Amino acid sequence: MSATPPSRHLSAGNAALAASAGQNIKPRYELLDGLRGVAALLVILFHFGEGFATTPADQWINHGYLAVDFFFILSGFVIGYAYDDRWTRGMTARHFMWRRVVRLHPMVVLSMLLGAAAFVLQGSVQWDGTPVAAPRLLLCLALSLFLLPAWPGTACEVRGHGEMFPLNGPAWSLFFEYIGSLAYALFLHSVGKRTLRLIVSAGAAALAATALGNASGFYNIGVGWSLADGGFWGGLARLSFSFPAGLLMARSFRPMRVRGAFWLCSAALVAMLSMPYVGDSAGDVRNAVFDLVCTLVVFPAIVWLGACGATTDAFSTRLCATLGQLSYPIYILHYPLMYLFYAWVWQNGVSPREALPVCAAMLVVIPALAWTALRFYDIPLRNALGRRLSGRR
Repeated sequence: MSATPPSRHLSAGNAALAASAGQNIKPRYELLDGLRGVAALLVILFHFGEGFATTPADQWINHGYLAVDFFFILSGFVIGYAYDDRWTRGMTARHFMWRRVVRLHPMVVLSMLLGAAAFVLQGSVQWDGTPVAAPRLLLCLALSLFLLPAWPGTACEVRGHGEMFPLNGPAWSLFFEYIGSLAYALFLHSVGKRTLRLIVSAGAAALAATALGNASGFYNIGVGWSLADGGFWGGLARLSFSFPAGLLMARSFRPMRVRGAFWLCSAALVAMLSMPYVGDSAGDVRNAVFDLVCTLVVFPAIVWLGACGATTDAFSTRLCATLGQLSYPIYILHYPLMYLFYAWVWQNGVSPREALPVCAAMLVVIPALAWTALRFYDIPLRNALGRRLSGRR
């Protein structure tokens, strides 16, 4: 295979947005789109397990939280590929950040509105049953719409669980995604590979300190979702390796021929995220070592191999395209439904076996919700915002 990425297709929404913004359209790494979708589905299964786990040691899809680190690596790789050469053609930090807002924020807004609706349906109470007045919910929603995190214990932290975003817990990773995008816009786009290697090395050291120093209390790197107990710094450590590592890979990438890359990479991703807790209890340093190996070695290898492959038939092409289109809306929209699921399970003492039919139904409802939101809300809104961006240039 030549050094030029293989021929790939664009999703309709992204193609229209790029065209409306007057950009040269690059071919996509369709296998990476598909792998993003696989990881998003595994996150749903991981979150199902949160309803029944008593400790991190008995969680379903035990290492599902590592999907965030995979997403960060993938994001760095794709952003580096898509934007690195645009800075010499007039790209500005403001223009880049506006494109990121156009890409990410419409779904953030929708997810927070759904989260607020779910909170009201649950009775507007914290998990311990404490009532939450409407002004507190409105304050939480106002902050969440601008992706401003809630400090634990304050009026806007309405669920009482310490979440950075109580109306949609997984939005914390979007908060750090924006930080990564801002760092790219301000300086990472211009640094050379030698400097970037130093940044990646420092990020790896920070991540190792987070894992081996037991910042989570369970010897895993599942931190960043709360501002409590240094959670911000833990999330920043996860970003500080993974996002620059993806950028470095994009700048060093030389593809080779890999047959069956999507299936091989998908199997590896499922195996790593589904691995049971490593060790004898929910406090074994060997689990931290496993997390580090996955993040520092396995996930970069999966992204690299995924970028080397290409779909060769109509089925795999359509599968990767569909998974890629739905991956972000699935990830950002599923958790409000999870809040309702948890309330049902915990308030009624539902067992995992009794919950299986509901879980199966949600595995249909969530992608359907994601497709509907993408088709009738996200794509039209992004196209409109893209035209506005084009008019400003």
